[in-house]
Amino acid sequence: MMRRLSLTATLAIAFGCTTLAVFIAVGGFVYEALEQRIAAQDDLDIVLAARHARRLTDELNTLSGIEEHEERLESIVLGNQALYMKVADAQGHVLLTHNVRKEDTAPPPATGPGLAPATIMQATARITTGSIAQWTDADGEPVRGIVTLATLRDNSTAMLLIARRMTDRVALLDRYRDTLKAAGVAGVLFSAALGYVLIWLSLKPLRAISERSKNVTVAKLDARLALEHVPVEFVSLVNALNAMLARLETGFQHMQRFTADLAHDMRTPVSNMRGAMEVALARPRSTEDYEQLLASNVEECDRLSRMIENVLFLARAEHPQFVRHMQAFDVGDELARMSEYFEGLADEAGIAIRATGGGRLTADVELFRRAVGNLLANAIRHTPRNGSVELSSRETPDGLQVSVFNQGALVPDAELERIFDRFYRGDPSRNLASGSTGLGLAIVRAIMELHGGSARAVRDEQGMRFVLLFPVRSLL
Repeated sequence: MMRRLSLTATLAIAFGCTTLAVFIAVGGFVYEALEQRIAAQDDLDIVLAARHARRLTDELNTLSGIEEHEERLESIVLGNQALYMKVADAQGHVLLTHNVRKEDTAPPPATGPGLAPATIMQATARITTGSIAQWTDADGEPVRGIVTLATLRDNSTAMLLIARRMTDRVALLDRYRDTLKAAGVAGVLFSAALGYVLIWLSLKPLRAISERSKNVTVAKLDARLALEHVPVEFVSLVNALNAMLARLETGFQHMQRFTADLAHDMRTPVSNMRGAMEVALARPRSTEDYEQLLASNVEECDRLSRMIENVLFLARAEHPQFVRHMQAFDVGDELARMSEYFEGLADEAGIAIRATGGGRLTADVELFRRAVGNLLANAIRHTPRNGSVELSSRETPDGLQVSVFNQGALVPDAELERIFDRFYRGDPSRNLASGSTGLGLAIVRAIMELHGGSARAVRDEQGMRFVLLFPVRSLL
């Protein structure tokens, strides 16, 4: 398996590649600018020398004057070993040479790429840099120059060749290019190494965060990452990690409490059944006693079944893929149906149920019924005889609100937020006697969260009101 590069090495390589690209771009630009500057300067020297040579030749009376003024003509290219001059008559007889080697030849008469429009310029043509031709000598070395005619005072014609060997320029540019390459390679290696060191130092706070994260264990979920000496770029990361640790700590504590409460609540009915059976087995019992024992055990089994079913529902409701069957329905009809369903239980407790309000809602009907049913069962359980339970619904700017109000015992303000926690019981003895599992209100909150709504409890002087708020998007 190929080893993955570290972030430091990856950034250093990227930094080196960026530097290489910059070196190539800058080096290429500088090389091209230097090459053009040297070529322009050399072409200017050739043009000036050709103009001067033709002007001096035009001032001579005869071709023999060329030999007489040899020094004057040679002075035009004197001092530059790369420049050379050749003067010939119309028949091609050489009259004067300076710094000419045997391999130096004039350019071919035909025009082509890199050559001037006319290889041999007429005596009346203006000499410019565009008149310069380029060719190679017998040794294959590049040469740039001008061949022009000059008309003497006796109307005789002389051919002038002013040329420059470009070998030294080619060598100079080659050395410069090699120097740029060497400097570029060295610069890239140096920048990559320097970038690696700087990046490694810059990532030191991240390594420190990683080391401090090792202190976070199951036994130390309260540990937090310190913000001291943390760069600004890592502050949001540290805050996010600390927030995640806080959520994990809260969730772990919640799970511990839930596990402890679940174990305690499941142990109670099992202990009750075991104790009753041990008492029954202590001595012979009548058939009636055994029937009572079995009936009691069935009640405890029903309680365990309800508890297990509720726990499984809460576990499924927390899963992101929990399936909901959304449909539109009339809330008033559902509330009337729920009040009729609980009417028998309410009559036994001497309690009256009243359902009012209406509205239309898009939600899971079965979950809606379960949430309202849990609230009604809880209200009936805590309402004194001859009391009443009011079930109502209405549309508000925030959404559709369903409330269940019951008279009776009030929950202290300090416990209003905990009333929807799992296994919460304000009066444990009474709840145990009534068969409550302590999960009904927790299921109500889970159902509302599935619908994007909320559940809350409000107390006043007359009793308790439980409010379910479905979001605006659920309204029709």
